[in-house]
Amino acid sequence: MKTKLSVNLNKIALLRNSRGRNYPSVEGFARKALAWGVAGITMHPRPDQRHATYEDVFELSKVVTEYPGAELNIEGYPTDDFLEVVLKAKPEQCTLVPDEPNQVTSDHGWDVKAQGEFLKPIITQLQDAGVRVSLFMDPDVDQISIVKDLGAERIELYTEEFASTYSDAGNTEVLNLYRKATEHALNLGLDVNAGHDLNLENLGQFLTIEGIAEVSIGHAIIVESLEMGFESTIKQYLQIIND
Repeated sequence: MKTKLSVNLNKIALLRNSRGRNYPSVEGFARKALAWGVAGITMHPRPDQRHATYEDVFELSKVVTEYPGAELNIEGYPTDDFLEVVLKAKPEQCTLVPDEPNQVTSDHGWDVKAQGEFLKPIITQLQDAGVRVSLFMDPDVDQISIVKDLGAERIELYTEEFASTYSDAGNTEVLNLYRKATEHALNLGLDVNAGHDLNLENLGQFLTIEGIAEVSIGHAIIVESLEMGFESTIKQYLQIIND
């Protein structure tokens, strides 16, 4: 399986919002990335729409249709407003994330033991609309075991622990934790995505784990692009994945 790259453009939206007009254009950057060969675009609209907006979701759902095989992945906590937007836009994938409304960024996976009954009808509702569902999860095999029963097709592993220990002596142990979680999910019949603080330095090591279907990367790409340019950065990510 070749891992796919989905580029999160939230930080482009944040820059745009800071000036009150459509510059930089989220749609424009999406087209650039897709033209260079990325497989998809990710957006994570939060309730306050401080970066990605609900209107971005609808605009990007049109953009991806210009590139055969490209996918739109919409992340977020399943509030009524969020679900209404997703059900109207019908992206190829919706990644459900257990964020509080005012969180700066995602910092943990779902506790499906406690929240499974809340999630199950939402998963069914999205799937009935033709949307593939992924759950944002820690690399916890006991929790992952429950995901299959909830009906989701995928998980997205929250990779901050791997990224934060990348240069540490104990990194191999942490990497093996993610490897075991991935193998467990695959054995259950789940596909596995990954994301959070992956970058040009650590992505190659993480992808020694076989079977990762998709990585979703945003913050690092934008920061690295400030140093090296957007096109150069995207192409370096694609080279790592191709290798």
